[in-house]
Amino acid sequence: MTKYQELRQHLPAQQERWLITGVAGFIGSNLLEALLKLGQRVTGLDNFVTGHQHNLDQVRQAVGEAAWSNFSFIEGDICDPAACAQACAEVDYVLHQAALGSVSRSLEDPVRTNNSNVNGFLNMLVAARDAKVKRFVFAASSSTYGDHPGLPKVEDIIGKPLSPYAVTKYVNELYADVFGRCYGMQTIGLRYFNVFGPRQDPHGAYAAVIPQWVTAMIRNEPLRINGDGKTSRDFCFIDNVVQANLLAAKSGADAANQIYNIALNDRTDLNQLYEMMRGLLLDKFPHLQNHAPTYVGFRAGDIRDSQADITKARTLLGYEPSHRIQEGLQQAMQWYVSHLAPAR
Repeated sequence: MTKYQELRQHLPAQQERWLITGVAGFIGSNLLEALLKLGQRVTGLDNFVTGHQHNLDQVRQAVGEAAWSNFSFIEGDICDPAACAQACAEVDYVLHQAALGSVSRSLEDPVRTNNSNVNGFLNMLVAARDAKVKRFVFAASSSTYGDHPGLPKVEDIIGKPLSPYAVTKYVNELYADVFGRCYGMQTIGLRYFNVFGPRQDPHGAYAAVIPQWVTAMIRNEPLRINGDGKTSRDFCFIDNVVQANLLAAKSGADAANQIYNIALNDRTDLNQLYEMMRGLLLDKFPHLQNHAPTYVGFRAGDIRDSQADITKARTLLGYEPSHRIQEGLQQAMQWYVSHLAPAR
């Protein structure tokens, strides 16, 4: 039995209060669903800038009314210290997911990205410190590795940031470390690598590649690949990220005040990803037999290859990915087909 399986067995017998910031977003709503199914009480904070009410509605439907009654929602912004303080009241564990994501968005609007990702993060740290939470787990980012060419990426070796977004996520790590040293807080940063799965938003200018592509494939629209398609990433299914958050919150004191890679220690290039997705959708959408991507220029702020060394997370957290990319894509495709196909 894995450490995560043990945790899932024991959690329902010990109901505690969790705070999820960005709860109406892709990752936040998946965390909410997992915790409610495990009998936990959850407070959620979101301002609906990138999150959606329909994500919360889907969680409610998935968990049922009895579990849903353990959820309380605060509509508010992490840039507002009062909202952060309200959200942290009587909370045992904080899972801080709220942020303005996207490298390209940060290049267009670095000030707004900094306000949310740095000022908002500091507000949350202060509120969690004052509320004396047991542990503060936050979404860090593989973008922190910047221009360092080494593969696989190891937590203590980073390069120079390549975007304002990367700067903000690195600052988060520095602030969390300082709050551990100065105030005795227990924090854990999880460097996510290209997370994907159900409820990931396919719309908007900053949509991630997998939901963006599956929408184009289902609707037989043009699909663009940046560069030559040989750019590679360590794609991580959402269930692995949920596992990592719960393990990080409940792991022993020796695991605290550290940063961990959360991914697979694998690489899939964009051409491979396209063919895997097309293969999974072909039976339902015969038009994909003749579908082909269009190649456009490389995107500013992007690195060529990314792959995570997950030894540290395995050793100190007991993290063991449950889904490889093919298994994750199969589940994700089922969700996207059921939610996007009617709009064809």
